[in-house]
Amino acid sequence: MDFIEKLSSIRKRNKSLLCVGLDPDRDRIPRFLLKERDPLLAFNKEIVESTKDLVCAYKLNLAFYLEEPKSLERTRDLIPSHIPVILDAKCGDIGNTARVYARIYFELMGFDAVTLNPYMGFDAISPFFEYRERFIFLLCLTSNPSVDDFQTAEGSIYLRVAKKASEWNKLGNCGLVVGATRTEYLPQIRSVAPKLIFLIPGVGAQGGKLNSVMRFAADPRGEKIIINSSRGVIYASSNPDFSQAARREAERLRGEINSLRPKEISDNNSGKSV
Repeated sequence: MDFIEKLSSIRKRNKSLLCVGLDPDRDRIPRFLLKERDPLLAFNKEIVESTKDLVCAYKLNLAFYLEEPKSLERTRDLIPSHIPVILDAKCGDIGNTARVYARIYFELMGFDAVTLNPYMGFDAISPFFEYRERFIFLLCLTSNPSVDDFQTAEGSIYLRVAKKASEWNKLGNCGLVVGATRTEYLPQIRSVAPKLIFLIPGVGAQGGKLNSVMRFAADPRGEKIIINSSRGVIYASSNPDFSQAARREAERLRGEINSLRPKEISDNNSGKSV
């Protein structure tokens, strides 16, 4: 089953457009977990067990695992195989190096999708396209405060990325990372990339506006988007009830997303647990 098939299946099964970011920070996870042999894995396991019926995907930010790479592989392995897992790597390098990255992330580690930086152009990302059953998300308009330094400056790099991604999407396995914190740009991006799936970070802790995301980024069915929340869900509590708190926040967010979808769709996606 390729990424699109897996995403479509779990989205219907869980009635969800929500992706939970598993970005465990040793300084923020509940202190009692530090006694575990693998604290990051123990934390992630609780989060996954409490949210796996509420999500359409999980996203793992590579940076949080570089000190303990085994935790990355173990976390990937504990996530149910029917749920897509995105590696947020943001890598981008020359072709022969990119080929190694693609082989490691897709073949050896078994991730379903990866985020890439398209700054170096097509030859730097083409090795990832060769994995037809996997998926790539190109950084288009990120959610951090300094996007105006380059992405939205004169020349509108973000729009050029969106246009190029649409041209390169010959196999239907390319999407965009589009942040929720600058929703004024969403209509332009969607207009030049009407068929692409948007991975949307920035809702929750970063203050992204969910109603604007649904209005301007989603397609007429309220789809072609994956809305990611990391800190807002996984750190909903630092107490022993952290996993229950994460579930409550994920359920609340899923319900809010579904309430903003077209009525005929949201009637069948009430946000109740399934």
